[in-house]
Amino acid sequence: MLDHTNNTSFWSYFRAGHVPLPAHLPRLVLADRFQPRYVQRCPVTQRTIAQLRLLDWELLPATLADRKQGERLVPLAAYIGAYLVRLEQQLPTFGALRRFLAEHPGLIWALGFPETGRGSRHQPFDPEQSLPSQAHFTRKLGMLPNDLLQELLDGQVMWLHTRLGDELGQIVSVDTKHILAWVKENNPKEFIKEGRFDKERQPAGDPDCKLGCKRQRNQVTPTKEGQAVSEKVSIGEYYWGYASGVVATKVPGIGEFVLAEFTQTFDFGDVTYFLPLMAQVEQRLGRRPHFGTADAAFDAWYVYDYFHNPAHDGFAAVPLRQLKQGHRLFDPSGLPLCAAGLAMPCHSTFTNRTSLVQHQRGRYVCPLLHPEPTGDVCPINHPLWPHGGCKLVMPTASGARIRYQLDRESDDYQVIYQQRTAVERIFSQAVALGIERPKLRNQLAIANQNSLIYLLVNLRAMQRLGNQAA
Repeated sequence: MLDHTNNTSFWSYFRAGHVPLPAHLPRLVLADRFQPRYVQRCPVTQRTIAQLRLLDWELLPATLADRKQGERLVPLAAYIGAYLVRLEQQLPTFGALRRFLAEHPGLIWALGFPETGRGSRHQPFDPEQSLPSQAHFTRKLGMLPNDLLQELLDGQVMWLHTRLGDELGQIVSVDTKHILAWVKENNPKEFIKEGRFDKERQPAGDPDCKLGCKRQRNQVTPTKEGQAVSEKVSIGEYYWGYASGVVATKVPGIGEFVLAEFTQTFDFGDVTYFLPLMAQVEQRLGRRPHFGTADAAFDAWYVYDYFHNPAHDGFAAVPLRQLKQGHRLFDPSGLPLCAAGLAMPCHSTFTNRTSLVQHQRGRYVCPLLHPEPTGDVCPINHPLWPHGGCKLVMPTASGARIRYQLDRESDDYQVIYQQRTAVERIFSQAVALGIERPKLRNQLAIANQNSLIYLLVNLRAMQRLGNQAA
């Protein structure tokens, strides 16, 4: 909060209709006593000011570009504040946003839009002349660098960390939310002669969206009466669009809080979100969370390896996917056991550079034949015995072993896994704010709107925490 009490020139500036603020700050950061009367009397403006004051506006630059001839300089904070007002008021379009702001001139003053035109005695400017056009509101959302919104999220996490200390983010939950692109290919009632799910045919309505599968399941193919049952096939729900990855944590007595978020096109798998999201979490918290939980889509060795820390018994509570090779067992030293229950020694290692995470893999072989033949025969006469015995290739990292050894029936696992609902409740709030079907036409605009949605979700939690403290 800025204090202009000792600024002798403030009142002269104020009477002239100017506020002595840095160009990147909205007027809402001023103390209440410096607000014009029409701002003080507008309840919508006062509620908005109380909410938006919780953002660290000083992290923003004044504008994105140098002023061009004939172009007004509108503070960047004014646009971001207006977009948050649109989400909070659940206004469906940017035209509705512009009309709402024009009907509440106090918001125009508070957000920092230039006051132009001749108004009335009680309102010294013309709202219609002071606001950008509907098209410019839309265009500006697709121009904002998402890094600026991430910096505001940095400030929110820092604000919460000062109040909760190291208790913040001890347990985190990770998940992704599908987002449908605004294209006719996603409309089941629309007839498309060429086919709606051809990934080589980019929808004309969105040049950035990609085709992906939301949900997939195996199902027996239908047959006619009297025919044999055919093999199982994979049936999925396909859409053109994007996905939003989120790391959330629960604040006791307050609700859920977003620590990190990241948007990609729909052709990326869920597990690709994990490392970028956790890098954001580490940067904001200054450490790794002790525990993490997610659904089976995040069942990957490096997820378990990330949270494994004997110092505080950390682990990842993730369900094990159904595996073709079955469950693996290990001896006390960490060597995998063959089908006969014998520890398989590591014959050699190599670096896998083609996977999502570059890592070392080991070649594990039959202990009866390596490093030297023992003369014994396989006790279970395994089919691979005549062909050199059992062989296994798997990562050497501890996470590859923990993935199988984790006790998913223990009380500790259940307590952590129950925290997975934190991110689901975040997504429930985001759906209510319109994240699932945005009427936007490119990836940057959608990524920015996602970030704004999560900023608003956090602002609501911050307000609840502030009210509780008061």
